[in-house]
Amino acid sequence: MSETLYATLPDRAVIRVSGPDRISFLQGLVSNDIEKITADHSGYGALLTPQGKFLFDFFIYQQDQDSLLIDCERGEDGARAAEFYKKLRMYKLRAKVELTDVTESYDVITVFGDGALTALNLPDTAGATAPLADGIKAVDPRLSLMGARVLLPKNELTQMAAIGATESDAATYHQRRVTLGLPNGSEEMEIDRAILLENGFEELGGVDFKKGCYMGQELTARTKYRGLVRKRLLPITIIGPAPETGTAIMNGDKEAGIIRSIHGNGGLALIRLERIGNDAELTAGDAKITVHVPDWVNLPEPAA
Repeated sequence: MSETLYATLPDRAVIRVSGPDRISFLQGLVSNDIEKITADHSGYGALLTPQGKFLFDFFIYQQDQDSLLIDCERGEDGARAAEFYKKLRMYKLRAKVELTDVTESYDVITVFGDGALTALNLPDTAGATAPLADGIKAVDPRLSLMGARVLLPKNELTQMAAIGATESDAATYHQRRVTLGLPNGSEEMEIDRAILLENGFEELGGVDFKKGCYMGQELTARTKYRGLVRKRLLPITIIGPAPETGTAIMNGDKEAGIIRSIHGNGGLALIRLERIGNDAELTAGDAKITVHVPDWVNLPEPAA
């Protein structure tokens, strides 16, 4: 993919968090270290239940010295963003924080392709961030191979033409995303059930094990230090008639995983690691399934 492409993502919302307590407020809630978010570095993280199960994932940028911007899942008719906003307000209590839904003020854009980072004059470093006109450009905090994310005020898409990017669409972006194995909120992570480390958050820089307490930290840390990861969200290729999302992947008469999303002839599936050996013949409905392990994924060593 030598061409530099861009796509606006209408399934994203933007929430501004401002006020003197914005860092300490989010630090006690979010899986990543909010103190590392600066004008030069953006991040990726999640909000969990107190029991350590997934609720929301998002990207965090510094807008200015007094505010942060959160790029989050919008959901159908804005329902997911509204739920996230409500949850933040619930935890606000007496913190000196102001929450503002600024979705209508921004376009969330992904820039991808082999030349994306060069076109944006960004280094090949996940999370590296700089201004772009009146907005923000950042190397995707999860994985630099995905390219960059850009937040621009509405009606400033001419900036994309200025860097030589060609307009694409969200479908093409998501095909690229699942090929790389990157999760996209509740599309692939089951609300109130998914565990961060099964979905690549450690390798993708979405969780910090040194930052101190945050909601859901105990289960996340226990999963890591006791080596409890037995499933992983991994890319799949589908050969044959596409099954529906939620279809079980079978290895003979044993369930080997569940398809979480399908984009083109690929997708992401939550795979039981002990059931995908070299001799595995995987199927889902009438389709054959091949599981791929991206280079960035660190799988546990097989038992002796």
